[in-house]
Amino acid sequence: MSSSPSNAPAETRSAEDIIRNSQVAQSPNGICYAASGETAMDTADLERLIAAVPRNIAASLDRKAYYFVPLAIGEGESTLVSERYDVALSDRAVCHRNLTLGDSQCVFISTRLMDDKFSVAFEFYINVGHAFVERAGVSQDFADLVWKQVEAGVRGETSLDAYDFRRQALGRRDSSSESDSDKPNSRRSPAIAPTPAIADEKAKSNYLQAAFSDAIAIYVLSLYIDVDYYDLREREYPLLAPPALAERLRKIAGLFPSNPGYEFAVYYRRRS
Repeated sequence: MSSSPSNAPAETRSAEDIIRNSQVAQSPNGICYAASGETAMDTADLERLIAAVPRNIAASLDRKAYYFVPLAIGEGESTLVSERYDVALSDRAVCHRNLTLGDSQCVFISTRLMDDKFSVAFEFYINVGHAFVERAGVSQDFADLVWKQVEAGVRGETSLDAYDFRRQALGRRDSSSESDSDKPNSRRSPAIAPTPAIADEKAKSNYLQAAFSDAIAIYVLSLYIDVDYYDLREREYPLLAPPALAERLRKIAGLFPSNPGYEFAVYYRRRS
């Protein structure tokens, strides 16, 4: 007896084949994108996700196109795409995969490897943030704000990269390092200690780039969907303290005003 189509192994196609056969749309902010296969994403929701990127950030993505697919799989130098979810293929899939064609880049985002639109959106915005910073660099105003926070000993960071680069830049475990006071269940207040001289200027530069791209990603995510501070927490590092994170996001909002139909706001409330 032959197996039913739903039980048959999912077939894969080359990324180049997906590009040739996909209809690329352009968001009002200028970003080019397409969806292929059973992405589990509503068309209107995908349009809103893309359009949330502020125009002055989107302008740096003119040589990129984003493809939202169920699963993107890296096979050496090649990229394969499964157009529906498959358990076996999911073990080989990655959150995103870049393919360079001439002077352009296609970014494939696996929508079915993540379990909700928060995760899919964040993956996209992290890519956008890194791409923008790679081309435009770091705002000096933002860099000044972030380093002032470091000098004040503010705990935590916005990503594992930022956390590690910050420690490398300082040359020792600073107050953002994981200690008893940084653990999620701790009730102690983090110590505020003077920051030592910079030990590694390259690490400082990498840190500021990571912090800037992180803040852009979180800011745009908050334009698209309501973000609870605790949804951003990770096991690997302590998340940047709420007042400091809010300060960074307000700076980003000043640099990159939201598009019409989107609104940025920070609300403080007690957890129930």
